[in-house]
Amino acid sequence: MDTAIPDTVLTRARQVRLLVLDVDGTLTDGRLWYAEDGRELKVFHVRDGLGLKLLQHHGIAVAIITARVSHALALRARELGIVHLYQGREDKRACLSEIASALSLPLSACAMVGDDLPDIAAMRSAGLAVAVANAHPWTAAAAHWHTQRRGGAGAVREVCDLLLLAHDLSAIEQARWQ
Repeated sequence: MDTAIPDTVLTRARQVRLLVLDVDGTLTDGRLWYAEDGRELKVFHVRDGLGLKLLQHHGIAVAIITARVSHALALRARELGIVHLYQGREDKRACLSEIASALSLPLSACAMVGDDLPDIAAMRSAGLAVAVANAHPWTAAAAHWHTQRRGGAGAVREVCDLLLLAHDLSAIEQARWQ
């Protein structure tokens, strides 16, 4: 992770108590894979998963909002202990507001990670907006911070590491694994 993170981004990241993620293009590389029998397949990066588990271990909630519906995503969310999974939700800003309200959090305590146009409204509502490296230019313009890695290739782990760093938890996690 780039250690030259702007102070304004760190200040926003310190307020985050909820990380909200888009799926296709953010947790995955954005390609849609279909098996011969019509089942949808998704590929997730293992480092993203560990980062999400670390955040939850340290009390930062994780939510996923996607306009699509995927059994593979439901399995991955369950595997990671993510209970805030919202599929088939096209209005991501409204869904973000619902989640924040249910958790009694202001939107300023939410981070939203996205890659394309349906994510912009939610990103603009969140206290910290993050675009993955290969985000659409209009989406990238709505972000406070950009990952160096592409969606599906460890971008979400970068965001997790940013939040751990901002909350002074990165040293704890490094020591835990040594």
